[in-house]
Amino acid sequence: MTHYRISEAARLLGVSDDTVRRWIDGGRLTSVHDESGRAAIEGAALAAWAQELARAPEASGRSSARNRFVGLVTSIRSDEVMAQVDLQCGPFRVVSLMSAEAVRDLGLEIGSLATAVVKATTVIVETPER
Repeated sequence: MTHYRISEAARLLGVSDDTVRRWIDGGRLTSVHDESGRAAIEGAALAAWAQELARAPEASGRSSARNRFVGLVTSIRSDEVMAQVDLQCGPFRVVSLMSAEAVRDLGLEIGSLATAVVKATTVIVETPER
């Protein structure tokens, strides 16, 4: 059976070693000892936890898109017509090209919470209901 050390699990989940240790201490994630006696996490348990963490918050409406990445707006480059919006979604950078009008309508600014909704080759950015 595959085992991952705390540091490996943290890197795969995009969190710190301390966060993984807190999850273990809090009973949210189970650790075992590997062949060398070090704390480790079984691969199947880590995969299940990763899926649990990836569950997106409920969307404000219905959508056929299944790939949702919640994150923070880190950059907006805009001219009069088009804009490039960068989101940092956990360990992932997601880039969306949209109209400058859409950026204004969504009220996007650096530090805004937003969700990148990916369907095929299109990235749609949503903001929480106000």
